[in-house]
Amino acid sequence: MMIGNGMLAIPGSPELFYYGLVVIIFGVGLLKPNISAIVAELYPEGGARRDAGFTIFYMGINVGAFIGPLITAWLAQEFGWRVGFFSAAVGMALGIVQFQMTRRYLGKAGAGPHRPAGDTATRRDWTFVVVGTVAVLALTALGIGGKLNMDARAMAESATWVIVALAAGYFAYLFLLAGLDTVEKKRVFVIAVLFVACALFWSGFEQAGSSLNLFAERYTDRMLGGWSIPAGWFQSLNPVFIIMFAPLFSMLWVRLAQRQLDPAAPAQFAVGLVLLGLGFLVMVAAAAVAAGGMQAAPYWLLLTYLLHTFGELCLSPVGLSTTTKLAPQRFVGQMMGLWFLAISLGNLFAGLIAGEVSDVGIEQMPGQFMRIFWFGLVCGVLLLLFSRPVKKLMGGVR
Repeated sequence: MMIGNGMLAIPGSPELFYYGLVVIIFGVGLLKPNISAIVAELYPEGGARRDAGFTIFYMGINVGAFIGPLITAWLAQEFGWRVGFFSAAVGMALGIVQFQMTRRYLGKAGAGPHRPAGDTATRRDWTFVVVGTVAVLALTALGIGGKLNMDARAMAESATWVIVALAAGYFAYLFLLAGLDTVEKKRVFVIAVLFVACALFWSGFEQAGSSLNLFAERYTDRMLGGWSIPAGWFQSLNPVFIIMFAPLFSMLWVRLAQRQLDPAAPAQFAVGLVLLGLGFLVMVAAAAVAAGGMQAAPYWLLLTYLLHTFGELCLSPVGLSTTTKLAPQRFVGQMMGLWFLAISLGNLFAGLIAGEVSDVGIEQMPGQFMRIFWFGLVCGVLLLLFSRPVKKLMGGVR
């Protein structure tokens, strides 16, 4: 990720910019599933302590998510986006140093892969990695060389079908060929349900970096005295709220678990989707103000990000923890990759939705945001109605 951001900072080469994005994607793929699996291994007993541990982990991530937009958005506004990308590369370098200095505190967590007894298929694993890497690089090179259509919408729509096919194929493999017993198959089915709910949630939540950020830039009063607040600074609201409220949610889950009142993951996901919808109901009012010819006050976005943060705290850390508890032990790392595949699918949906929102005039924005509100509300209510039978399939996992 450090190298990729450094490539984005080099001026005058669109091809190098695309390759930098590819390098960042590989970096994220290596980092996110593995770091989540390491956190899971720190709490081998599972239960509410693992949920709380993931919430604290999530809070730590958001310290960086708070600082990052403040630095990069200001540098980009004052000196250009290349400088903003370079600052991200510097941040990644500092992260490498910090990890190397403190990794001893992790003990044996993440020190080796989980394999069934007698399975030492390291060469097979690396074959998949090498073949996949070469295929992605070849497709990227063909696109940069003009041999493939680089239309953004067409690529997003095609990638959506690819991700859906990958997820369906992997779940089919688990059910039919992975040698899972009945209990494990039921738990994998629950993961499939959470996969769909996760993708739906992030398709709305990730409007933060697209349609909501455009609304902040174009239709929000950002003047503070004689200075215009960078629109990107609104991206720091969510991590600030995470840092403020994550400990409270963590304590809430532990207290409820002590009284045997903690809701199962499907019910928490349902609440997250409903809160997502309510956040967009706030944006309906904000867009109505802007459609009337006035700049919307910043507190509309603040309230929207607060509701979305509450939804995220009901869904994301719980989803990370639940996935590690439901997944067969030998597939934990791959299941974490599947979780982030759901987030990727949600991001693709988010981009397609944001394209439609940004293409319309401000007069149509209230209607666009209202449709997203109903989307989150209906999906959340449906999941809540089915949460009890889904919970039974979890086989006692909390």
